This record gives sequence, structure tokens and C-alpha cells, in this order.
Amino acid sequence: MENKTLIIYNALLTDSSIESSGSLVVKNGKISGVLLGQIKDQESARLAASSLGKLEEPVEFFDAGGLVLMPSFVDMHVHFRYPGQTQKEDLDSGLRAAAAGGFGTVVTMPNTAPVVSSAKLARQIMSEAAEKKLARVFQTVSITKNFGGEDTSEISKLSVEEFPVISEDGREVANSAVMLEGMKAAGKNSIIVACHCEDPYLATAARPYRQRALKFMENYGIPAGKVNATVEGVPDSVNFEIDGCLTAANRLLALAEDAATERNIEVAKTAGCHIHVCHCSTAVSMDAVRRAKALKKAGKTPDGFDCTVEVTPHHIGLAGTDAPYLRALVNPPLRSEEDRTALIAAIKDGTVDVISTDHAPHTQQDKAAGSPGFTGLETSFAVCNTVLVKREGLSLSRLSQLMSENPSKILKLNSGKLAPGFEANLVLVNPDEQWTATPENFYSKGKSTPFEGQKLTGRVHATFFLGQQVYSLKN
Repeated sequence: MENKTLIIYNALLTDSSIESSGSLVVKNGKISGVLLGQIKDQESARLAASSLGKLEEPVEFFDAGGLVLMPSFVDMHVHFRYPGQTQKEDLDSGLRAAAAGGFGTVVTMPNTAPVVSSAKLARQIMSEAAEKKLARVFQTVSITKNFGGEDTSEISKLSVEEFPVISEDGREVANSAVMLEGMKAAGKNSIIVACHCEDPYLATAARPYRQRALKFMENYGIPAGKVNATVEGVPDSVNFEIDGCLTAANRLLALAEDAATERNIEVAKTAGCHIHVCHCSTAVSMDAVRRAKALKKAGKTPDGFDCTVEVTPHHIGLAGTDAPYLRALVNPPLRSEEDRTALIAAIKDGTVDVISTDHAPHTQQDKAAGSPGFTGLETSFAVCNTVLVKREGLSLSRLSQLMSENPSKILKLNSGKLAPGFEANLVLVNPDEQWTATPENFYSKGKSTPFEGQKLTGRVHATFFLGQQVYSLKN
């Protein structure tokens, strides 16, 4: 780390416990001082920073322009498609998208080609990512070897310091006995098991309905990757058939999520394991998490058990029971308005721990063929700020807790707060700036988002990783 001092002044400092005009002093990649009070010029900033001790030369100044300076965001759930699927995303495009979205740490999923099933491959990916110096990457290792659903032997070789999270994301471990074995091994090493809760047999039952809908969409030139596309001349009977098939699929997929969430929580209790429920999207599943947390708080669960839960920006921002968002294909699907409001209620009552993007880039050809998932890193803050802060009345401090502090605590990171000694992973935002989501301007290779063309409120202006600026909106 370069030996210098960075002073960021003329900012509105905001984290889970601070909301004040102020400045930050950064040395060797960490916050060395927090100065509260308005400072608008370099000389005043230097003088104030000098009161904390001798400044390491050279001193670099950054005028925040009165914007909000927060800890950069931590995403516990992204897909960078590396290795093997670089037509969808790679480390360069994924990390640049993360920086543009204000993220300083991301947890990448193992559903790549090959599947990341060994510590050796995961270390190689993390080493390559670290060379980019754009954000920290934790690469998850799969629960079972090559997603085969049987061999969990690699888990016992993992250390929590290197591999705080493992996951089979993109699918479920179908065999409950195998899941129990994997969770027991993870529990012994204090490793979190992040679960894509979806009963695979119910998911298989839902697949023909989606495939039938996609066939109709293909025949009538309806693009599966663009929810707001207008296609003339489609008979009402065809639209009725498409939407009916997708509705039938989504009902089965809701049941699949609810059944698997209950199962995985119960298995985690028996195993004495920390389960992290990924992309929770239904009221029923959220209630299961709420009950598990209540039992944990009451001291009625086995030693080692814990339960945390994430929701995504798209599940809190959109309902998917009607057109056009019924046709926005993602797993889990966009749910009903009742489910969406239940997720927001769970954020407000403290059940939800973190917001994660489930950033899932695809090529346009893959989306047209029905690949589920959206790109999400570059719209995450804006969607959450628009929905939770501007509409629902949450404070920016609370949003910072959900997007920065809480995931940092879960991952045991020295970040997520604006305090001396914490890493200088920072994001500068304008929470009042409106902009239109335009996928062709994204750094991510994935251009499919249900927020395309929408006016969002809240924009990332700059991102710092370990004290170094890695993104600027101006450039």
C-alpha cells in the first residue's frame, strides 16, 4: 500500500451510526481519523487533519462536493462466470461493475465451468482478482464436488479465514443426508452455508411451463430478455397462454422455495451450522427465517446454529404476477405484491440481515433462450435507495447497515463503518440524483435488467478501495 495520506473533505459522512458533515483521513488503506463538522477547503482540511497527528507526505485531497460518503457496499451473492463463461462476464468486467456500483467486497458463486469445487481453484481465482486492485473477492467453494450432490469431502479442508462461505448456488443439494453431512463439516470449521433454497423436484415440475411459454415467445418474436419490449400483432390467446404458463411455473417455484427453506433450516439446526438463506423472496420463507431467528434468540437452538437472510433489490422493487414483470425470468421469480411488501416489512422489523444483488449476467442470446437472472451491481444502490429510502422512509444509515455493516460483520471483515482502524473502502453517492438505467452503459457484460429505462434516484459518484479511487462517474 502506497505510503501517503488521503483527506476526503466536504462530505456528509453516513454509516449505521453517523450522519454528519465531516472529513476522513486515510493512511495506508485504512481510516486513521474522522473529523466531524463542515470543512470546505483544502487548507482547513489539512489543519484539521494535523490535529490528529503528523500527516504522511504526500498528502492527497479529495473534495466530496457535499455528497454522501459511506462505507462501500458488500455483496454476499454475485456471479462473475469465471472461469469458463467469459462470454457472460469475466473478472475485469465484473470487478469494474462492482466498483461502478459502489462495492468493495463481493462473494462469488461457484457455478462456473468447471464448478469451483476445490480450495486450489478458488485460491487461483481470488489471486487473479486481487491483482486487479478493484475490490475484494471471496470465492465460494461448492458444497458437493462438481455439483454432483454426493461428495462433501472438500469442506473439511477449508479454513473460515479463506473461505467464510460455501454454496451450491444455482441449484439445491437434493439429498437431505448429504446436506446434513456438508453442514456438519461446515459447522466444525465455522463456515457459513449459503443456500439456494429450491426443491429440485418441484423446480423440475415447473420447467415445462416455462419452456412452453418461451416457445410461444420465440414464435411471436417476443424477447425474453427485455421486459418492456412492445411486439405488435400477438393474439390475446397467445399472451394469455404465455402468462398462464409462467404463472403456473411460478406457483410451483414458490412452493419449491418454501419447502426447501424449511428443510435447510431444520438440517442446519441439527448440524449446528450457520445457514445463510439466499435471495429469500416469499412471505412464507421469510416467516420460516423469522421463527428460526426467534428460537436462536431464545436460546432454543443447538450450539453453532445461526440463521441470516438476504433479499435482492429486484425482489423488493418489483412484483411479478402481471405483465411485463411476469415475463422477467429470474430464479427465484419475481413474486406477488404481498410477498414484496412482506420482504420490506422484514427489512423494517430487522429480520432481513443484508441486501445482495444476485448479480447474474447473461448474453442476450442466453436470455432469449430463457436463462434466468439479471445484472444488478450497477443498479443496486439506486434501486434500494429509491424503494427503501425515498418510498418507504428508511434512513440512509439503515441502508448502510444492510448493504455494508451487516454483511461485513457476517464475513468478519474490518469494514462497513466510518471509524478509525477500519479499511478505507468507501463510496460517494448523491442520494437525490435521478438517472435512467441504461444497460448499454454498464461495465458488466450482462445487459439484461428489469429496471431498463426506469428513472431511479440515487447515484454512485466515486468508489475507493483501500484508500485508492477505483471509480469515478466523471470518467
